[in-house]
Amino acid sequence: MRMLVKLGTVVAAAISAILVSAPCYGQVLNSGASPIALNAVLPDSITLTLSSHAVNFTLTGGSASNPGSTGITATTSWVLKPSVGSLNLYAFFSSSTAALTDGAGHNIPSADFQISDNGGAFAGLTNTVPFGGANAGLQVSSVPIRGYNKTGTNSDLMTFNINLAPLPNLPAGVYTGTLTIQAQAF
Repeated sequence: MRMLVKLGTVVAAAISAILVSAPCYGQVLNSGASPIALNAVLPDSITLTLSSHAVNFTLTGGSASNPGSTGITATTSWVLKPSVGSLNLYAFFSSSTAALTDGAGHNIPSADFQISDNGGAFAGLTNTVPFGGANAGLQVSSVPIRGYNKTGTNSDLMTFNINLAPLPNLPAGVYTGTLTIQAQAF
């Protein structure tokens, strides 16, 4: 019987040792907190896409109506800061006296090159705009930027005409030039 008591004591001691060394799952232990700094930047951006990059004209001497072969859609997309108040689209030449030239001294001035925006009246490029030559530009459109459209898209369908009525003595030739379209937010 003593043996049984000793055996019972040894078994009880062994069970106690197992219970004491077993992990306690009801206890929570946390590490110290480690912060992560986050920095996300969405920069201002303006993207301008043209549906085509060439327009041809068949000119009739002295005629006010010499339409371009195709219209061009300028699609402007933007992501802007709250401080921006307007997004403008401009068309311009580098020179008001020689928007198109035959290279032999005969020129078509920017005032006689006309643009219609979205079916509106034709207007010559006679203004000084932020880009290009003096008196060689036109503000095609303006989009007010408000709280609801800091991100957006605008499309302008431009059609073109060359008015040769002011140039009745313009000689036959191939007249070339470069019209530039550019957007500006301010």
